[in-house]
This record gives sequence, structure tokens and C-alpha cells, in this order.
Amino acid sequence: MKKYRLIIGLFCFVLGSHLSLNAQQVEWMSFETALEKSKTAPRKIFVDVYTEFCSYCRKMDKETFSNQYIAKYLNENFYPVKLDAQQRNDITFKNKVYHYVNRGGQNSYHQLAAEIMNGRLSYPTIVFLDEKAEVIQSIPGYRGALEFELFITYFGENQHKAMPWSSYKRRQPKGGVQAAPQINVRN
Repeated sequence: MKKYRLIIGLFCFVLGSHLSLNAQQVEWMSFETALEKSKTAPRKIFVDVYTEFCSYCRKMDKETFSNQYIAKYLNENFYPVKLDAQQRNDITFKNKVYHYVNRGGQNSYHQLAAEIMNGRLSYPTIVFLDEKAEVIQSIPGYRGALEFELFITYFGENQHKAMPWSSYKRRQPKGGVQAAPQINVRN
């Protein structure tokens, strides 16, 4: 009996290891790394702006960014960045140094987060930058996998240049798309 348990346990361990090796994960990088990579191989930059105290940020990590399709799409079409909106390290962006602003506790923020979020400090916020690191759009709030997929394909496939968000959303197959929010996407 012990022999069978050992064999079954070993089988489960090997199977679990194999599955976790094949699981696609977002290959997060720093903002600076994304900018550096974009110099030699231009690509859009996706930024997940979060804070440690934000429960919806953790929920997006667990439920949205763990989706294998989303992870694969982000890795192949963007330089994915996780930006802690309260990090204390300076970041140089477009020849300007951005600093941490200490306002005490949860009111503190990093100037770069405020810049790319147009001053609207709400977490989580996803931000899309073009190949020249210009902000295309910042979208505040938690996003589940279905609606998030719409956003990454809309910007990843340059549909934002061809049609307004409302038209793009209407053209998508039914099944989860109805839940996609009305947002003010800049065209």
C-alpha cells in the first residue's frame, strides 16, 4: 500500500511540476527596462499601476494577469511593466526625473504614476503607451479577464487608431463583452 502511495505521490509531483512549467506568466519588468528595450526593439508598453494596500490590485494579479491567454498576449505584444505607485526610487523618463511624494501613508505617490495617469490616482489603473512611450490611454479600476482581453487587443492591434472604443466593443462576439464598461478612450 505504501508503495502505491509513493508512486501516486511521485506521479502527482511530476505532473504538477510539468503543468507549472508550461503555465504562461506575465514577464513583468521595470519601467526603466521597458524603456531601454523599446529603444532597440520598439513595442508598446503596458503598465499596471498598483499599490501594496490595494486589494483590487491583488485581485487583478490573481484573476486577470494569471490568465494564460492574457499573459501570453501581453508578453508577445507589449513590454509589461508593474509600477508601484508608491515606490520611493526615482525614475528618469523623457529626460525628467520623477520622485516619490510623501504625503503620509496611502496619500503618498510617485510622480511618474501621477503623470501617466493624468493626475487621477486610482488603483489599480492600466496604462497603454505607444512605441514612442507616449500615453495612449489610462483606464482606472479592476478589470476581469474578459473585458481586459478587449482592452489589450484594442490597443495591441492598433484598433484605437481605426475606430472608437464603442464601435470596437460592439463588433466583438457576444459572451462577456456586454460587461465591458463605457470608458472615455481618447482617439
